[in-house]
This record gives sequence, C-alpha cells and structure tokens, in this order.
Amino acid sequence: MKRIFQVIGLLLIITNLNAQQERQVSQFMFDQISINPAYAGSYDMITASAILRQQWFGFGEGTPQDIILNLAAPFTLFKRSHGVGFSIYSDNLGFNEDINLSLSYAYQISVGDGKLGIGIGGGFVNRKLVDPVWVYGSGPENSEQDDAVHVGKQNEFIFDMNAGIFYKTDELYVGISSTHLLEDEFVYKNETTGTTTTTTDPMVRHYYLTAGYNLQLSNPAFEFMPSLLIESDGATSRIDLNSVFRYNKKIWAGVSYRVGSAIVGMAGLEILNGVKIGYSYDFETTDLIGFQKGSHEIIVSYAFKVGVEKASQKYKSIRFL
Repeated sequence: MKRIFQVIGLLLIITNLNAQQERQVSQFMFDQISINPAYAGSYDMITASAILRQQWFGFGEGTPQDIILNLAAPFTLFKRSHGVGFSIYSDNLGFNEDINLSLSYAYQISVGDGKLGIGIGGGFVNRKLVDPVWVYGSGPENSEQDDAVHVGKQNEFIFDMNAGIFYKTDELYVGISSTHLLEDEFVYKNETTGTTTTTTDPMVRHYYLTAGYNLQLSNPAFEFMPSLLIESDGATSRIDLNSVFRYNKKIWAGVSYRVGSAIVGMAGLEILNGVKIGYSYDFETTDLIGFQKGSHEIIVSYAFKVGVEKASQKYKSIRFL
C-alpha cells in the first residue's frame, strides 16, 4: 500500500497534477461533446452516452477511475439550426475526487454537403482532496512536508470555458477545439507547524483535432472507419490512430494505437434500435507495463429522434352536414 501511494504521489508531483486534467478516452469517437461544444446539434438526433473507465487495472488502490455522462441535442429556433450539450466528468485518482461539469451551445450552418457547427461551452471544475496522506520516505530525513504538495482536505471550484468548430457530412467529420480557455488556477492553503502557505494548480489550455471517415467497401455490408485524435497542451501531445471495421451498421471491431503509450483493442454492437454498447482494452507499452494489467473501458450510448406525429384529419364537405 505504501509503495502504491509513493508512486502515485511521485507521478502527481512530476506532472504538477496536469496529467489528469484532461480525460483519456480510448473510444473518443463517442465522446466528442465533452471536448468540442460545436458537436452539439451536428446530428439530427438526441444522443446520450455513459463511459466508464478503469485505468491501470491491477496496479492497486488509487488508480484513475473515470465516469463520463454526455448528452447532445439539436433544436430549431427562428428557422435556424442550433444544438445544446451537457457533460459531466468524474475523475478519481489517488486522493483526488474531481468533477467537471459543462454546458455547450452550437450554431449550425449548412456548408456544402454537410453542417458546420460553431460552439462555445462553460461550466465548473471542482477539485477535491480527501484526507491526503503523503509518504516521502522511510527515514526521518525524508519525513518533512514538501511545500509544493497540497496537504489537508481541499475543495476548490473554478469557472471554465471551451470553444470549437465541427464539420460533418454523411461520410466525414472534422473537429478543432480548445478547452480551459481561461487558464484559471486552483489555490490551496496548507497549514503546517503553525504557518500557512499557498500552492497553485493551473488549468492548462489544451487543443484538439479529431477527424473520421466512413469508407464503404466493395461488400455493401462492410465499412472501414478510420479516425484520429490529436491532443496537445503546447508542451506534450497525445496522438490516437484508430481503425475500425463495421458490419451491417450493427457490429464493429478494431484496433487503435496511442503513439508511444498503448495499443487498444475495441469492439461493440447495437443491441437494440439506437442502443449501442462498446468495450475497449488498453495494452500499455510504457514502463508501466510490468505494474498493471491494462485499462478497461465500457460505453453505452443511445440515439433517438423526438417528433410529434400529426394526427390524420378528416374533413367533411359542408354539403353533407
């Protein structure tokens, strides 16, 4: 147990807690609204999804556990197309219990064969430290508190914003977005040995590029659906290259490569009309390979249309009244 929290603490200190600011989702094609508000209203259906992710399974207590709930819906106002979205992201890592909540709005414009969404989002980020106990070493010389590490219970809120554009046709989608536009920072107060010090934890702005294409194969029952995700904070980058084959628009399977980090296998199916379930497994290729048994991710999504069918009306001629 002690070794586990030593490793987690070391990871947090090295990355200054920035590594877990952004969610890591292998099935990112189902999670567009949480990183790009312009996705809202790009589909003529209401879409809802739930993502559960257990990262570094078998590593021990304190590993990342994420839950993401998304909702996106189109609507028409003043004969114009719009979209709204809602996303909740819960991230538990070590002593951290963080919740991100965001609301999105997008204005949709017909461009060529598709729709171009221009979106903006805002919300709150709550970062909570629950009774953290940091272990610096076994000897008395390593027992002193590090002023750079947050101590005691902490519960901080900041306001957050994001923006993006998203273009979609029947075969293609491309999105460009940025999160944490304000680059606000959490401020923690540490009270030790009668003195009070403060530490800060900034929300670093991140940039995203997502793209995907549906290629119909010679057999009309099969489609090849490559996609990519590029994420960067200006200092480090993440690149996911995804190859998926879909059969009869109901069953899919594929492989993704997270450059320099993991190989991901994924599969899914539509079990009911509009209800889909997917699973992915991350095989770590970094130095963590010997300390854990991979990462598991499950997604359940539902897409449906809301419409009111007009009742048929019968008219009688006044000649028969």
